Amino acid sequence: MIKRSLQKELESELHNGKALLLLGARQVGKTTLLKQLQENLEENVLWLDCDIKETRDTLSNCNFTELKMLIGENKTVIIDEAQRVADIGLTLKLITDNLPDIQLLVSGSSAFELRNRLNEPLTGRKFEYQLFPISTQEIYQSEGLISVKQRLESRLIFGSYPNVICNPEKAKKTLMELTESYLYKDVLELEGIRKSAVLDKLLVALALQVGSEVSYNELAKTVGIDSKTIEKYINILEKCYIVFQLNSFNRNIRTELTKGKKIYFYDNGIRNAVIQNFAPLSMRNDNGALWENFFISERLKNNHYSQRYVRSYFWRTTEKQEIDYIEENDGQLHLFEMKWNEKKGNSKLPNNFLETYHPNSTNIITPANYLQWLINL
Repeated sequence: MIKRSLQKELESELHNGKALLLLGARQVGKTTLLKQLQENLEENVLWLDCDIKETRDTLSNCNFTELKMLIGENKTVIIDEAQRVADIGLTLKLITDNLPDIQLLVSGSSAFELRNRLNEPLTGRKFEYQLFPISTQEIYQSEGLISVKQRLESRLIFGSYPNVICNPEKAKKTLMELTESYLYKDVLELEGIRKSAVLDKLLVALALQVGSEVSYNELAKTVGIDSKTIEKYINILEKCYIVFQLNSFNRNIRTELTKGKKIYFYDNGIRNAVIQNFAPLSMRNDNGALWENFFISERLKNNHYSQRYVRSYFWRTTEKQEIDYIEENDGQLHLFEMKWNEKKGNSKLPNNFLETYHPNSTNIITPANYLQWLINL
């Protein structure tokens, strides 16, 4: 079993007066992590599974007296899949305000819905964490360096969902089930989205443009809906932890793009399942895009778990000069250029950016050196 980086952080915050909220995509390992926390607790724990109708009904219609009866002698209450409960924020507020000795651990698969229901009732009463597919750091800590290196090609193609990592012989089946059912479940339920065929076409278009700047207008023409709907769907896909966006960095150079966006998938396996291509790297023509998506998504995980707060961008000019990935941290700029094969192409970064912004570091990321940015020693 691969130990998750958040486990230690969550354990350190137990019984410190805050509800602990764990968000992430379906099947990313939230329930498993909560069960591991439960096993390590010596106190009485109440587990409430909100996929069960009776649990949902009880929590959505509970007054304070009934809540006290429900919790009984338990010191920790774990509420799994809490987004399925109507007005869950008010129920959790009742517990945190009136039962301060009770530790709440709450998981949810839809950040969009959970945040809408929790932010106002639980303002100042919660710490929020995101759980992603298994990270390079987590594999290193659980299995060591050799395993990290051995798994690289598989992770570029099949990604890092827990069921994929632990059952590689079923990787294709697992990923196709994810993309055909679990992954879209939250997306289709939110905002009354019913056109799954349109969503499929949009995801395919995004998957084929990983690493490239995207245009909502061009996507609208490809998918057959208006650009405002494209923007709405992408925002929901992001809030359900399927894709994430990078905005363009622009400050001083006249030819910089000011409204550009790049869109990446949180997991390479999901991206490849969307286009139904699990061919080995030796038979692909998109290795560069896979490498770029992999490194940036892994860096996002590493930053989050390390509590390193950065703003992330890409950079491009109208003359097609570009930098794949930029992190801004405490006023410092760090540049990253991804090269699957460093011998091919130009590895120099644009002089006009270097001379204008004086970045603190410039890094060419290849399979030979990438681990130093993804593993904390």
